[in-house]
Amino acid sequence: MSDEQNRGPRPFPALSAQVDLPKIEHEVLNRWSEQKIFERSLEQTQGGPNWVFFEGPPTANGQPGVHHVEARVFKDVFPRFKTMKGYHVNRKAGWDCHGLPVEVAVEKELGLSGRKDIEAFGVAEFNAYCRESVLRNVGAFTAMTERMGYWVNMDEAYRTMDPEYVESVWWALKTIWEKGLLVRDYRISPYCPRCGTTLSDHELAQGYETVTDPSVYVRFPVTSGPLAEPDRAAALLVWTTTPWTLVSNTAVAVHPDVTYVVATDGTERLVLAEDLVETVLGEGWELTGERFEGAEMERWSYQRPFELVDFDEPAHFIVRGDYVTVADGTGLVHQAPAFGADDMATCRAYGLPVVNPVTADGTFEADLPLIGGQFFKTADKALVADLTDRGLMFRSANYEHSYPHCWRCHTPLLYYALPSWYIRTTAIKDQLLEQNARTNWFPENVKEGRYGEWLRNNIDWALSRSRYWGTPLPVWQCEEEHTTVVGSLTELGKLAGQDLSGLDPHRPYVDDVTITCPECGGPARRVPEVIDVWFDSGAMPFAQWGAPHRNDETFRANFPGQYICEAIDQTRGWFYSMMTVSTLVFGHSSYENVVCLGHILAEDGRKMSKHLATSWSPWRSWSATAPTPCAGSCWPAARPGCRAGSGTRRWRRSSARSC
Repeated sequence: MSDEQNRGPRPFPALSAQVDLPKIEHEVLNRWSEQKIFERSLEQTQGGPNWVFFEGPPTANGQPGVHHVEARVFKDVFPRFKTMKGYHVNRKAGWDCHGLPVEVAVEKELGLSGRKDIEAFGVAEFNAYCRESVLRNVGAFTAMTERMGYWVNMDEAYRTMDPEYVESVWWALKTIWEKGLLVRDYRISPYCPRCGTTLSDHELAQGYETVTDPSVYVRFPVTSGPLAEPDRAAALLVWTTTPWTLVSNTAVAVHPDVTYVVATDGTERLVLAEDLVETVLGEGWELTGERFEGAEMERWSYQRPFELVDFDEPAHFIVRGDYVTVADGTGLVHQAPAFGADDMATCRAYGLPVVNPVTADGTFEADLPLIGGQFFKTADKALVADLTDRGLMFRSANYEHSYPHCWRCHTPLLYYALPSWYIRTTAIKDQLLEQNARTNWFPENVKEGRYGEWLRNNIDWALSRSRYWGTPLPVWQCEEEHTTVVGSLTELGKLAGQDLSGLDPHRPYVDDVTITCPECGGPARRVPEVIDVWFDSGAMPFAQWGAPHRNDETFRANFPGQYICEAIDQTRGWFYSMMTVSTLVFGHSSYENVVCLGHILAEDGRKMSKHLATSWSPWRSWSATAPTPCAGSCWPAARPGCRAGSGTRRWRRSSARSC
């Protein structure tokens, strides 16, 4: 018998020494498609134990990039492994359709800028463009998904804009309302003047940018108290990096237990915290021996730095503020209650007025002297020059620091006093911490580090948005301000006395529905806001099925999920909204295990992102290599969250062939 016969039949054909990886992968993909291998794997495990994977929905209003490949690799490998172990792993794709990312992109496409332009264009027409744009690149995402061999059900993908999805979100909000956790309040919130809407704290966290602003130390001459006497005249020394807020200065806060002193250089006398004299003033200054506890200085009055706006009520005196520190600055904190939460709370306690000279588009009121009509950040230059000319500027320098910007349009934000709808997540803070303790994080340091710290510093969720393309807030109010929260189109139809089963639950159509107030019988109309898009995506475990109005048993059988996976930035995005929404509604988290990925960086060092235009098409590499080696190179060089620069992989265009 020959050696060839002794070896017996070969299980696989011999490979050529010249391996064509793209060709081999196309052959495998064709076999999977023709023989329906993915579908058969689900059929074979039907009836076995469920192992639930939740797909974080991308927005398909832009082309996919190689950073999408990274996430899909990890989303694919664990469900495949569990399937091989006999588990039934249903994998339902999804599309995130609403929100500022979509609106901003459509505004640019249509040549619009801001809410006035949108309303002149027409809300119905604008939203129609938004609806079309979010499906524009579904084909490209599908092609990428199939080419890399990611097994997920694209044919039955959920869409956050579908009526059944919106109804599920309404039901969740009604449940939260009934628990007393959905409230309307007048608070300081991060606000984008270009988009004309408030933002949530987790959106705020995604938009910080490094900027250079003026750092100014300004003299506020004392006008009452012992330091107002002619032979003891002194000025408070106040530090700020937002000179534009000095226009509406209302008070100066001191810590009641901090010691403040008077220092002189022989020509003037300045008041500041004793611990900061050397740091702020340096050489050539000496203490006069005059010392005051902060509590003693309460209600001393001073001369405000600008008289550009009118105050109809008494203001401009020293107030107590327990949050004042001597870590930096001068220990005296300027208060502008329209632009800061601490300022607002402190000034409210003293009955001080809230004066806001900045309009909704971020510009100062047009009739103001010196800065009328200027954008708030632009006004700094004129204000600094004026303080210098009038002898009130002690020192001015440029200061590089991190400043919040809109996470989508990159406009500088301001903290603005506005009425908004909030979810009282602070009321469930302990529950969130408990749920996090029960969750397995990979890498483990994220659990108590970046994510845990985020939960420990939790603030209420600013839910409402003064925008157009989003899930409408299902709140109807009458003239008596009686509030009705609606949980479905069926419920809305009963209250309105008409069949609304075919209604598009978006603006402007839902805005036209008037109901009878259940409390007083008067007409009630919907409030104009839509909700934060992150609530949409956080509701996907139940809303993808339309539960509880539809498929409730299916939802219950697939909840909570065993596995989710996204990049490190989602600790303050999807990971947070997923855990929070489910804890609010069901009392526990929606997931048990998280794989948290690092970022792939573009050649300029920023993360790859559609809206930053730093993305890199995977097809440009796949034409020369294949998805398998490309995907393998996406494993981060170090664990995310370990230190600055870790958990990332830089992608250089010049080395695309090697991924």
